[in-house]
Amino acid sequence: MTDNNTPPTPAGKLRKLLGQGGLQVMPCCYDALSAKMIEQAGFPVTFMSGFAVSAARIGLPDTGLISYGEMLDQGRNICATVSIPVIGDGDTGYGNALNVKRTVRGYAQAGFASVMIEDQLAPKRCGHTKGKAVVARDEAIDRIKAAVDAREEGPDILILARTDARAEHGLAEAIGRARAFAEAGADILFVEAPKSEDEMRAVCSELPGWKMANLVENGETPLLPPALLEEIGFSLAAYPLTLLSAAMQAIKAALEAMKSGNHPDAALLDFAELRDIVGFNDYYDAEQRYSNPRT
Repeated sequence: MTDNNTPPTPAGKLRKLLGQGGLQVMPCCYDALSAKMIEQAGFPVTFMSGFAVSAARIGLPDTGLISYGEMLDQGRNICATVSIPVIGDGDTGYGNALNVKRTVRGYAQAGFASVMIEDQLAPKRCGHTKGKAVVARDEAIDRIKAAVDAREEGPDILILARTDARAEHGLAEAIGRARAFAEAGADILFVEAPKSEDEMRAVCSELPGWKMANLVENGETPLLPPALLEEIGFSLAAYPLTLLSAAMQAIKAALEAMKSGNHPDAALLDFAELRDIVGFNDYYDAEQRYSNPRT
């Protein structure tokens, strides 16, 4: 018997959010602090970007250098910090079909609402950079089948199936793969790097269910406004590098000011606001409660 008082799972929250229809604008996070700020700004969902995590955690490009364990650890910290659903970048699943199953189970246990599995040839790389290659269609479908099996056998989690076939084999093959992913049981479909509005419209008109658009500034896909993305038929609009780029630009400007003998006071958060965002006020409230127990 279902307990109506049982809190919804992260996957349940995401399923409900997507079921409301329309487009969800999704700034992407790379650590617990950026995820917390996304939630505090009022966004109902976020995505842990592999590119951004690789840059922030190990200072290296998104070319398959960061490991499953490092991504899982980063995701565990992110999911523990926020109450909104988080989608995790699971790359290629880090190996064969059995590795994919382990990845899906691990991401679900870490608290992710959804995990993205893609069809790139390992080592994978950012979808908007050169040198991408994909595995054969049968192997790509097997990855999604394994992910779906893991979902059915274990904790609740949505499967976001991604194809990068557009770059190497054209849009028709990418759409064909995505359709096969849906038939295999994927919950959300993602055709990476369509090159025009017409291609984005074809993706949405020819594929069933929920679709995600990936908006990289100065990337391969046009940066269409949210209202148009919703009209085209996307359910999620991911912005994987916007916050990382903004943070890097601010750090760069602060360093340049300090190097020239100045201090970047005007560009900084007030110390009180910084403490509040991080959570000092919540900590003080809890400390007061437990330091002065009722008698």
